[in-house]
Amino acid sequence: MSQRRLSRRSFVSAATAGPAAAAAREPVVVSPVLVSEVRAQQEPLRIVTTYQFEPHEIEKIRAAAPNVELTVCRNQQEFRSRLGDAEVIYGGLNAETLKLAPKLKWVQWGGAGMEGLNPAVRDSPVVITNYARTFAPGISETAIGLLLCLTRGITRYYVPQFYKRQMNAMGTPKSDHHTELVGRTMGIVGLGGIGSMIARRAYYGFDMKIIATDARPLPQPEYVAELHDPGWFMEMVPKADVLVAAAPHTPETHRMFNEKVFRSMKRTAYFLAMSRGMLFDDMALVKALREGWIAGAGLDVFPKEPPPSSHPIFDCPNVVMSAHTSGWSPDRQVRLIELFAENVRRYAAGLPLINVVDKQRGY
Repeated sequence: MSQRRLSRRSFVSAATAGPAAAAAREPVVVSPVLVSEVRAQQEPLRIVTTYQFEPHEIEKIRAAAPNVELTVCRNQQEFRSRLGDAEVIYGGLNAETLKLAPKLKWVQWGGAGMEGLNPAVRDSPVVITNYARTFAPGISETAIGLLLCLTRGITRYYVPQFYKRQMNAMGTPKSDHHTELVGRTMGIVGLGGIGSMIARRAYYGFDMKIIATDARPLPQPEYVAELHDPGWFMEMVPKADVLVAAAPHTPETHRMFNEKVFRSMKRTAYFLAMSRGMLFDDMALVKALREGWIAGAGLDVFPKEPPPSSHPIFDCPNVVMSAHTSGWSPDRQVRLIELFAENVRRYAAGLPLINVVDKQRGY
């Protein structure tokens, strides 16, 4: 590795120059000696946040690079007072925050979705990294859990019986009260962190055929039979036995799962919503479920969260829902801290960051 000294300024210039920096995802090994030499000549790396890190998490972040000053603010007033010297922010950012932070170079966004990005921030030179892929393990496990609840009739037939202290078999060994996933086709919209993890679990765990669309020119994984651009979406829909919404919420994906899509699905197919609720038309979905256009739906996300108790989705027996919690777990928190600490190390050494967001595209 070259011993040419790197600076945070040179990194920020490279990171905002184009997609090359955003594509860097694999860890880069840097010797502790080189990092120390770089940091020794620089002023403290000042990071401010309102996120209440645990003491051991703060220690890990501060230990990621020499001379890191991490300030955990107790309230918004303290946060605003610290912005003048902040070079890095952990959490969100709006136009007001941006104006108060003249030295700001980098924001580690607190989540994966970027649909709430302020236009002023989007058009600024500030580099943003997010938590794409970090939540994918739990979300993919939830997706498979929801799907199995539907295909095996667990929530529709057996959970209600259990609460009545009963347990009787539904259907016959030959009826479609219970269906299998083996050999079925899963169509995924969005082969990012969530979509690719769901695809892997479905392919390797259940011998499903995977077809997908994605807006980026991705290499086709070995577990995906077909991968196309978004223009193939309506051709994919009728081929799928399970249709998965795993794309980010952008103007192009807003309510893309609508009445036309649900009417084009197989009557035996299932719909899974795992990324953002605004990708689907909830009333069109209710109609599809009530009138039997599709067999059922598994929803971790919903257009309005939580849905009001009067919403007709609660009258659909062929639905299983979770409350946008599929990405939650103690393990996820460990990954969050590890990724941020790694990015602090990279930033201090002038190296490309992980998960640099294309602010114009919104992911």
